[in-house]
Order: sequence, then C-alpha cells, then structure tokens
Amino acid sequence: MSPIKISWKSLWSKPLSSALNIMLIAFGTGILTILLLASTQISQKLDNNSKDIDLVVGAKGSPLQLILSSIYYIDFPTGNIPLKDAQELSHSPFVKRAVPLAQGDNYEGIRIVGTDSNFVRVYKLTTSSGKFWSADFEVTVGATVAATKKLKIGDTFFGAHGLTGSTDVHKTHAYKVAGILTPQGNVTDNLILTNIASVWRMHDDHEKEEATEQHQRSAHHHEKTEGQQQEETGDHEKETRPDQGGADSGREITALLIQYRSPMSVVMFPRMVNQSTALQAASPAMESTRLFSLIGVGVDTLQWFAILIMLIAAISVFVNLYNSLKERNYDLAIMRTLGASRGQLFQIIIFEGILLTFAGTVIGIALGHLVLQFIGAYQESSQARLSGLIFLGTEIYLFVAGLAIGIFAAIIPAVQAYRSNISKILSKN
Repeated sequence: MSPIKISWKSLWSKPLSSALNIMLIAFGTGILTILLLASTQISQKLDNNSKDIDLVVGAKGSPLQLILSSIYYIDFPTGNIPLKDAQELSHSPFVKRAVPLAQGDNYEGIRIVGTDSNFVRVYKLTTSSGKFWSADFEVTVGATVAATKKLKIGDTFFGAHGLTGSTDVHKTHAYKVAGILTPQGNVTDNLILTNIASVWRMHDDHEKEEATEQHQRSAHHHEKTEGQQQEETGDHEKETRPDQGGADSGREITALLIQYRSPMSVVMFPRMVNQSTALQAASPAMESTRLFSLIGVGVDTLQWFAILIMLIAAISVFVNLYNSLKERNYDLAIMRTLGASRGQLFQIIIFEGILLTFAGTVIGIALGHLVLQFIGAYQESSQARLSGLIFLGTEIYLFVAGLAIGIFAAIIPAVQAYRSNISKILSKN
C-alpha cells in the first residue's frame, strides 16, 4: 500500500479531529479568499472607471462625495453648477476635453445620465446594436442594463425623479432605446445615457406640473378674488416657463469631467477652480487612493485575523499529528519490520499534514467564492457589485500557503517517526 493511501486511512480513522483541523484551515483560507477577491475587484473598478479622467468639477461639498457621484455613481451629487461657469472652464487653455454630466432621474434604480459625445470619447464607447443617442429622449443603455431590464432597440420606458426612488415617475415623456453599448467592464455598463437637453426638458415639465398642482391646492384652500387668482397663475407660469429659443441662461448641470491638456494643468487648474470660482475641483486619483486607504484599514485587520486562524490551524494539525504519532508508534514499528523504510514513514506523516491542509484550503477557497457571490447578489448598488465568479491567478498562493502549513506542521512528527527506535518500541509492547 502506498504512503498516501496509508495517510488517508489514518486520517479517516479519526474523523472528528480531522474535520476540526480542516474546518479551521477552511475558515482562515475563506476569509483570505474573500479579502483577496474583494480588494482586487474594488481596486480594478476604481482604476477602470477613472483612468482617463484627471479632474471632476462640481458644487462645493465633500470631494469624495463628488467623485463617488460623478465617476462611480454610488452617491448623491453635492449639488448643481451653473452651465455658464462650466462652459467657461471647458474653454480653459488647461483643458483638453470637458464632459458635462446632468443627473437627477433613474429607471428602476439605474441612473439616467445626460451628457454629450465627449463622454463617448473619454470612455471609448462602442455600440453592440443600434446607435448612440441623437434626438431628445433617445437613450443608449449599458450592456448590463439591457440584459437585466430586458431592453431592446425601440423599447420605451419612463424615468422617475431622483436617483433611487421609483414613485415620482415622469409620464410626460418616454425615453426610447436607440442603442445598446458593447460591454465595457466599467461603470458605463450600468448607465442609461442621453443628451442633456432631455434631462432639462424632463425637469422643466416636472416643475411646471408641481407648480400647477401647488397652485390648484392653494386655490382650493384659500378664498381669493378672481383677479388675484389670475395674477398668481400668471406669476407661476412666468416662474416655471422653460427657456425659449434654446437659451441656456440659468441652466445647470451636475458636474464636469476634465482631461488635462498638459502636465502644467495638474498644478494650475485645480487651484484656479478652487480659489477663483464658487466651484470645487476634486482629483479622482487622490480621492480613490484615500477611499481605498480607508477600506484598507479594515482589510488589513481581517487579514491578520485570518492569518491568526491559519496559525492556530497549523498548531492544531501539529498537535494532532504529534499525538497520533505517539498512539501509532507500535504500528509504525511493525511496518518497519515488514519492510517499510524510514523514508516511507517520514512520507506517511508528511502526507497526512498535506492532505489535511489541502482539503481545508480547497474548501476554504470554494467557500470564499460562494460567500462573496452571495454578498454581491444582495448589494444595492450595481456599480460596486462584487462577484464570486471571478478567479484570480494569485489564488494559487493560497494553495502554496496551505501546503506549506501542512508540511510545517508535520515536519517534527515526521522526523520523530524517521528517527524512531524499532527495538525499544517493540520491547515496551
């Protein structure tokens, strides 16, 4: 019988002890797997979504919130900025390309983003079917949106006011799907893109409806003369009437994505925006690094916790094999008398440690992927959703670490088995 088979049968003879060791190793490996997958995916998402964007300009507030809302679309914007100010910055000699963003609506939790052709150039977008939006209320949807919402070319849908709610639906205009994007592997897979004019027109009509409803409620609850009522109605119409003739005065957008023209822009442009305007400039690289460093504190803590569990598992395997060796001294001595060599006894003990840690490592890695997939399925934001179906080449190091722990834990008992004195052991029995 080969040493591996003997080691396997020896482990099966003590199922409770073996199961405990495997469980400890699996638990530690599972935590390390989750941390490895999560940190890698988060880092990749941060890089993929912001790699071609040098700066984000928006309303005053939290720089991190501005980045999260305008690049990752997982937070609320800090406010709106005047279109006039944004246009002035777009024509700055420091700016190579400026991408306007207008947010405010969603479709079943998917953000509807108003923008222009510069957005397509920055993210290098292509369509798998249909075309990019051109007319008002035409949209081009991301690949994930089309798949999850079952949208096809020519389909129509109504957006809802706000970035997450679905109660205040805009019924005045329906969006029409003009195209579906090729999967990009970044945030655009989860967006609905249209032109900025569509967002403006939708909210102009929304404001007119609210003004009309407010006026009707006011007229119902307060007694007023016919002349007063007509005067107030005229005032409402004057306040809520959209700009005529395509004028952009008073218009607002959510943010502006900036690409620099030269290295000099890195130093000059953000300072100019923050000091000379009422707007705010935030660097995606700096804020993403700060965000990841905050996440990294918790990740490092959990990594040390998982390593501690692995060390406890190694000690447990060592104690198990050491005690097992004492119980099996006579059996090993009999094997020697039947022709087994010292090297074969050494191999049997080593294989026991390797089998325990290998089984625990495999179970732990599988468990880590399963748990992360379960977590991703219940994440509210599709932009930062994690997946357990992604397998990394670096996971091989977990197998190597598992085997190393098994060999390390078994080496002392294996050496003792190698050095065992057959005559002494048999004479005692």
